[in-house]
Amino acid sequence: MILRIEDTDQKRYVEGAEAYIMNALSWCGIEIDEGVKQGGDYGPYRQSDRKEVYSHHIKELIAEGKAYYAFDTPEELEAMRTKLEEAKADNTSYNAAIRNTMNNSLVMSEQEVKAKIDAGAPYVIRFKMPEDEIIETRDIIRGTIKVDTATLDDKILYKSDGMPTYHFANIVDDHLMEISHVIRGEEWLPSLPLHAMLYKAFNWDVPEFAHLPLLLKPSGKGKLSKRDGDKLGFPVFPMEWKDPESGDVAMGYKEEGYFPEAFINFLALLGWNPGTEQEYFTKEELIEAFSLDRVSKGGARFEQQKARNINAHYLHRKPDHELALLFKEQLDARNLSADEEYITQVVLLVKERVSFVSEMWEQSYFFFSAPEEYDAKTVKKRWKENTPELMRQLKVILANTKPFTSAHTEEKVKAWIQDNELGMGAVMNAFRLCIVGASKGPHMFDIIEMIGQEETIRRIEKAIEELG
Repeated sequence: MILRIEDTDQKRYVEGAEAYIMNALSWCGIEIDEGVKQGGDYGPYRQSDRKEVYSHHIKELIAEGKAYYAFDTPEELEAMRTKLEEAKADNTSYNAAIRNTMNNSLVMSEQEVKAKIDAGAPYVIRFKMPEDEIIETRDIIRGTIKVDTATLDDKILYKSDGMPTYHFANIVDDHLMEISHVIRGEEWLPSLPLHAMLYKAFNWDVPEFAHLPLLLKPSGKGKLSKRDGDKLGFPVFPMEWKDPESGDVAMGYKEEGYFPEAFINFLALLGWNPGTEQEYFTKEELIEAFSLDRVSKGGARFEQQKARNINAHYLHRKPDHELALLFKEQLDARNLSADEEYITQVVLLVKERVSFVSEMWEQSYFFFSAPEEYDAKTVKKRWKENTPELMRQLKVILANTKPFTSAHTEEKVKAWIQDNELGMGAVMNAFRLCIVGASKGPHMFDIIEMIGQEETIRRIEKAIEELG
């Protein structure tokens, strides 16, 4: 696994982005074998540190007449486009049809070119696209692609700031770093003919290409963007990102409570399927099952609920003691203390009810403190005129039950209800309201075993007093 930092576009440089990329990959569990931090035999691994490499190779293309200097000003380029548009030309780009009419080294002597460069005239270096040639390339996902060079322009390989473009830097780096497969988003598919021609210009073997489908919005048309996440309340970044200039914060899957293994599992299923009904994969299983021939051509629609479901799957299978350590952080933030064994038992009782550790508090607060208030809708529905008397009788039953275990208290209470021909719902729903403050929570008798006999009695008394 190689991590190459592609930072040739200096206008788009963002402070802290490189460290963010490394931290995000680390959180995902993706281990880097070669890179800026790890080193390796094919470095440097930051493109801005490879200027001499690119300079050597661009000079080679120029010397062989496969690239050229272009000194055209922005005004000249605009005039060219306007002229072509007015003539209703099929192609208004800087291409083989017009390049000999422009301000470039193809129409200048060597002395003129040298004089301009020595004088500091700004220039770019363009690829001299061959004329009237059919380029045939192959994409693993999309098959054979044929393009006529007459439809292509002379792309810029070197910018006026002295940095190579993506097109040039990546071709050189992929060859020198012995990359066998170039796997990237489908937005780069139109660039494939150019890249194939660049490999041909250097007489290099062309690696295999695979262009992955875009990630689409949850609904409607268009690819997924950060704005979609902000609008609909889900992250599109692996970890939280704070823009160093604007201060805007983008949500992260890590901070939202997703486990890295769930995040990777979810991502892998966007645009790929294993050809089976299997939905949950460990990283090792993904490595074993993955093949590019199972990647779809069409865009993959983002489904937030599916992401939640996958995270829930991993949460439910994590060891209780591991979840307890994570849940303890929430308790610490609320200045609540409990021993690890107690927290682990709480986690065991509520984890099947949640998709994230952050949701555990809402499902378990009553294990740590008595209700401060009672849900109004539940009170209206469950607390009747005879309920206080039923709760007083229940309190007596519970006060005289030993041992105060879940199984034993359940046996005693249910026997009392049956012997007195009371409604199970009338007793148990009101009982839950006393203990929890709402109509939710795990098995009632498991709850009271956890909080203990004394606290159970106290909560019943408090509810009778406050609800009347």
